[in-house]
Amino acid sequence: MVKLEFHTTEKSNLDTFLQCYCNDSNEIFIKIDEVEREFPSQCICLDKETAIKFSKELRKQISFIEEVEDEKSV
Repeated sequence: MVKLEFHTTEKSNLDTFLQCYCNDSNEIFIKIDEVEREFPSQCICLDKETAIKFSKELRKQISFIEEVEDEKSV
């Protein structure tokens, strides 16, 4: 099993990270946690179909970010 961990950007001023991996139940497990653990971690498990829908929506939202960055450089 490979666990991916993503940390927030410096610009966000948050000290949080996201973990993502396929768990023993064949679900995509996503957990958001704080480095200092001031608040309890939050997690969600997605079945394959929902994870695919989520990834498509995430790609769509990423495309909006690229458009905004392009407009700033013009």
